[in-house]
Parts: sequence; structure tokens; C-alpha cells
Amino acid sequence: MSNNMKAIKDELVKAFSTGVSYMMPVVVVGGICLSLSLVGGEAVPGKGIVVTNPFLLNLGAIGSAGLAMMIPVLAAYIAYSIAGKPGLTPGLITGFMASTPLGDDRVVTGFLGTMLLGILSGYVAKWIKTWKVGKSLMPVMPILIIPIVSTCLVGMLYLYVLIGPIGVAMKWLVAMLSNMQGGSGLVLGLILGAMAAFDMGGPVNKTATAFTLALMAEGIYGPNGAYRIACAIPPLGIALSTYISHRKWAEDEKRMGSSAAFMGFIGITEGAIPFAVKNLKTVLPSIIIGSAVGAGLAMLHGVECMVPHGGLIVLAGVNKAPMWYVIDMAIGVIVTAICLHVLRPNVNDAVKKEAVKKPVTSDIKNV
Repeated sequence: MSNNMKAIKDELVKAFSTGVSYMMPVVVVGGICLSLSLVGGEAVPGKGIVVTNPFLLNLGAIGSAGLAMMIPVLAAYIAYSIAGKPGLTPGLITGFMASTPLGDDRVVTGFLGTMLLGILSGYVAKWIKTWKVGKSLMPVMPILIIPIVSTCLVGMLYLYVLIGPIGVAMKWLVAMLSNMQGGSGLVLGLILGAMAAFDMGGPVNKTATAFTLALMAEGIYGPNGAYRIACAIPPLGIALSTYISHRKWAEDEKRMGSSAAFMGFIGITEGAIPFAVKNLKTVLPSIIIGSAVGAGLAMLHGVECMVPHGGLIVLAGVNKAPMWYVIDMAIGVIVTAICLHVLRPNVNDAVKKEAVKKPVTSDIKNV
């Protein structure tokens, strides 16, 4: 029994990770296009940033389309990970239903509903694949029978049974997180920042991404602002360290500093990975501390970002406290650089230490 539970758990973790991985390019394209469109807008009191340029409006339309697709794509690829191609159609359709106001109360279940519907779509499609059918039906099973039956089953289950309880749970979660201020907000920021840096784009990072996107879908933008600061800090902090702590880095690492700075500027945490791979015990604690500090401060300062992407490239999408967005990111970057300066030995000292560890061998051979 325990082995079966572990297998299901591993399958669900893999499905969630797969869904987020396929969703992220959609989020990145949508977020950056929307952010670039907002750069040319004007701040209007009570209306936020208003864009009037036709080209930028069209760019914003592309961005909005990308962001609208992220929830259906998440559900589709969660289902795909479980059932293969037959899971895509029910996942897409029910994922769209989760992001659409439905029922008498016009309920939107957002990410919570999306993840559940993706899982259900996957397992229902996987179950239908096991049906014994005649040879005449075999060719149409993956393109007709499985998609139609699984979509209708999961869709009706959602509309008649699940939509109410999930909607109540989402309202409770939104109300709780909306009231997080001061100390509780700081703690949330510290956790999100640490998760952003912990595996630099891995499952922990993706979990934090999904959490902040779920809140954005409910109109809560503070955690997203904190998290997007945290995503940029690891590569920017390492880049700063390579510029100011010359004796701490080898020549090839210094050359990589510029590329890390660029990746941090556009909010790609993975820019820190090449440095972490070479020396995890000094890089990982430094970027976790720096990201946690930056995100925690952002929650205290009330930073909000309406764009699901990070770095300075999305500054136009920061609808509240944009100056603190920059300042808190800079503080996190400086903290990361200071930690690296303290934790890392000088390159020459490290080389000498490694040389001492190696046994001395003689080149003289016995005759």
C-alpha cells in the first residue's frame, strides 16, 4: 500500500512539475510583451498605466492572450504527464473552465481548480485508455472516444460537484492572504524569496511561481511583486560579486558575470546555475539569503507587480511602490554579494589548499 501511495505521489509531483514547465514559456512571452507595452503608457490617477500607442496596444494584446492561456496550458500538461496525448484535450478544456466565471455565482476556481481538473482529466483519460474495445473502435479511441468521454465526465463533475467547494476554498485563501501585513507579510516574503533561489528554476522555484500566479488570478499582486524581485537577485548578486570581489572568482567565472547580469535584468534565475554548480556550498546560501531579504522587504514596503515575470525589464508593470521594487532588489543583490565575499575563499588560497590535499608523487621510476 505504501509503495502504491509513493508511486501516486511521485506521479503527481512529476505531473505538477511538467505542467509548470510547459506553462512557463507562455507566461514569459505574455509577461514580457505586456510589460513592454506598458513602458510606453502614461500613469493616470485612478486608472493605472494607460497605453494609447496602437503598436503598443497590439503588443499588449499579445501579452494578454499569453497570460489568458497559462491556466489552460497548466491543466493540459498536468493531464498530459499522467495520460499522454489523450489527456491534452480534457485538460485544456477543463482548465479553461477553471479560469472562466461559471454557475449562478459566476465562480472562478483559478489555479486550485486548474490543478485538480488537470489531475482528474489525466487519470480519467488514463482509465479510459484501459477499456477493452473492438478493432473497429481502436483507431478512433485517442482522437474521439477518450477526449469526448473524459472531457464530459470531468467537466460535469466540476460543474455539479466541485465548483462550489473549490470556490469557497479559494475565497478563504484569498481573504487570508489579503490580510497578511507587517510581520506575517514579511514571513511570506522571506519564504517566497528563499524558494525562488533554492533550486534556481527547479521544482521548489516552480511551486512558488504557481502560488504567486494563483494569487494574481484572484487580484492579489503583492506576493508576485516580492517573488519577482527574488527571481532576479541570484544572477545579479553573483554578477556584482564577480565585478567587486576579483580575488574570489576565477577568470572564466568573471567573464560569465556579464551574462549573469543580463539574465538577472530580465528575471531569469537560472543565470546563477553555472556558478552554483561549481561551488554550491558558498553560492547557494548567499543567493537564498539575498533573495529572502529582497522579497521580505518588498512585502513590508507593499510592492505589487501585475506582470508574471521578474527583473528590471518589468518595472513598468509594477503598479505599487516601483521605487521600492528597485531599492529592495538592489538591497538583495548587495546582500548576496556581501555573503559571497565573506563565504568564498580567495581563488589562489583555494588552489593552494587543493594542492596540499593531493598526495605528492615522484617522477623517478625504479630501474
